[in-house]
Amino acid sequence: MSELIEFSNLVGEIYDASLDPALWTPVFERICLFLGCSSAHLFAQDYIGKTANRYFTWGDEPAFTQLYIDKYAKINPMFPGALFFNVEEVHQLIEIIPREEVRRTRFCVEWMAPQEIIDDMFTILEKSATTCSLFQVIRRRSEGVIDEKAKQRMALLAPHIRRSVLIGKVIDLKKVEAAALADSFDTLTAGMFMVDSSGRIVHANSSGHCMLAEAKVLRSAGGHLRAIDEAASHALLESFAASESGDPALGRKGIAVPLKGRDDESYVANVLPLTSGARRKAGISYCAVATIFVHKAALDLSPPEALAKQFKLTPAELRVLFALVEIGGVPEASEVLGISEATTRTHLRHLFEKTGTSRQAALIKLVAKYCTPLVH
Repeated sequence: MSELIEFSNLVGEIYDASLDPALWTPVFERICLFLGCSSAHLFAQDYIGKTANRYFTWGDEPAFTQLYIDKYAKINPMFPGALFFNVEEVHQLIEIIPREEVRRTRFCVEWMAPQEIIDDMFTILEKSATTCSLFQVIRRRSEGVIDEKAKQRMALLAPHIRRSVLIGKVIDLKKVEAAALADSFDTLTAGMFMVDSSGRIVHANSSGHCMLAEAKVLRSAGGHLRAIDEAASHALLESFAASESGDPALGRKGIAVPLKGRDDESYVANVLPLTSGARRKAGISYCAVATIFVHKAALDLSPPEALAKQFKLTPAELRVLFALVEIGGVPEASEVLGISEATTRTHLRHLFEKTGTSRQAALIKLVAKYCTPLVH
């Protein structure tokens, strides 16, 4: 029972952080205690420009965090392999490359080893055509490797972290007072609706009213919020009903619900429960159990994924391909990847066969063809 209470309180704090970014640091500390880890990181990785942006961290060493941003993001062996995992799933770096191979990479020798980092878990929160946002927790030598209990707990937290981060992104990571929730979101570009457990609309912002008037994505049925698509409408109604039972009961319901519009444009809805934590004040004030944010969906197929799908490339082949493009020759790429030159040449031969090319320069042009339109 004590573990259940601890989990429930932690989920409530995670959702409160969606309205107050300053809460993420103490929330990360609580998450690390819950998972038996020593540091946590929320960051975005740009796999076109090979850059990283860390939004929130706890337990890290600032000098090494800056080194990652300035230098080591370009050779993180997590990418591009992590792009093949689905959002909310819990994975480890050693699922992408074997542990022994990880230890031989420059990334491990120069960045992980000095910090005594020996293991990790991560969950992808969002993927777009150019970036991937992840939440990652780290274990150092003193904590030992990740065990099954930690994985199970991480899996329980993953959907709640994702929901909170997505909503924080919609409101541009600004602090919002729960008691003034409706006023704070009135000028938001995304549509915002506050509803009771049956979906009855108790408040909508200007964008929300426009959406209802156009009735291309959402509609009002007797004052109740409904999606044009019946399956999406049912998913939203389930999330409204679950919101009434508290944060943990919501689980994965209402996270990035896909909405198809009459004009064939794709939208996404995210549901934030208002029945616990600091958000409860807003729920009571407006007689609402949830707030829904609706906005246009972004492209979700990245250039690495598109390349892999088109030419049936394995994660290992894709990793070698991008290393050759980014770093250059076989000897240099092999050193960074922590594999032998013979292995790199084998992957290169497979890349030539699958893509119908015969020179490394042609491979570079092929990658540029997929990536360039997205960065100009």
